[in-house]
Amino acid sequence: MSAVLTAQSYRKNTTPEYIDQYKDLAVKEMKRVGIPASITMAQGILESGNGNSTLARKSNNHFGIKCHSDWKGKRVYHDDDAKGECFRKYKSVYESYIDHSEFLVNKKRYASLFELKITDYKSWAKGLKKAGYATDPKYAHRLIDIIEKNKLYLLDEDKYWKKPTSNSGDDNFVITTYNTHVVDYNNGIKYIRVEEGDSFESVSEEFGLRPWELYHYNDLPKSANMQEQRYIYIQGKKGKAHKKHVYHVVKDGEDLHYISQKYGVKMSKLRKFNRLSDTDKIKRGDKLNLRKKKK
Repeated sequence: MSAVLTAQSYRKNTTPEYIDQYKDLAVKEMKRVGIPASITMAQGILESGNGNSTLARKSNNHFGIKCHSDWKGKRVYHDDDAKGECFRKYKSVYESYIDHSEFLVNKKRYASLFELKITDYKSWAKGLKKAGYATDPKYAHRLIDIIEKNKLYLLDEDKYWKKPTSNSGDDNFVITTYNTHVVDYNNGIKYIRVEEGDSFESVSEEFGLRPWELYHYNDLPKSANMQEQRYIYIQGKKGKAHKKHVYHVVKDGEDLHYISQKYGVKMSKLRKFNRLSDTDKIKRGDKLNLRKKKK
C-alpha cells in the first residue's frame, strides 16, 4: 500500500475521543503524584494534537518531552524549535503519562506547583509556562481554554471521580470510579492508611504503581506483609524532615524504620545524618538528627 493511501486511511481522533480514551490515566496519575488530571489531559490534547501527531502515534510521546541529558530510554528525532531534536520514545501511552508525572515531580523548577491546590488549574497552567515547560507565549491560555471548553476541571474534584457519574449534557465523558482509600500527606508526601485486605499488589494497582515501588518508597523488603503496616507511602520519602522537626528522641520499641515512616524521611538519609551503618541499632534515649546538621 502506498504512503499516500496509508495516510488517507488514518482517521484522526477528536478531542472527546481522546478524553474518553485517556482520562483514566490522568486521574490515576493525579492520585499518585498530585498533578491535576485536568492539566495532564489538557497538555496531552495540546502537545499530541489529540494523539494524532507523528510523535504520539509512532513514539507514544503525548507530552512532547525531549530527551535531556538524564534520559536513558529510546530516542526519536523530529524538527521542533530546532531541526532534528531528540525526543523520548515509549513502549506505551501509559509510560508516557507516567514519565510526564515523573518529569514534573523530579525537576526543581516545577516544585512550587505542588504547593498549589489540585483544583487550581489556572495557577498550574500559568506556573508551567513560567517554569519554561513550553516556549509558546500563549501556552497557559491554551491549556486553560482546553480545560474550560471540555469541562476537564471536573476530573480534579473528588465528588466526581469517587462516585460513578453518567454521561449527561455536553460533558463528553464519564468519570471512572476508583477505590476509596483516603490520601493524606506527611512531610508533603502522599500516604494511605492500611485497610483490612490490602496488599502490595492491590494498592499498587489502585494507584498505578508497581509493587516494587511501594517496597522501595517504604524501605521494606519484598517479604513484608502490608497488614503489619499502619500506613503506606505511595510516593518516595524525602531527604529530610519538615523544618519544625529537627531531631527525635528514641522511645521504647522504636526502630529506625518506625522513625523513618513517622517523619517521612528516607532511612538512608537518617543513617547518613547520624553516622549509622546498616547494622547499627538505635536505643531508648538516643537523639537522632532528622535534618542535616548545620555547620
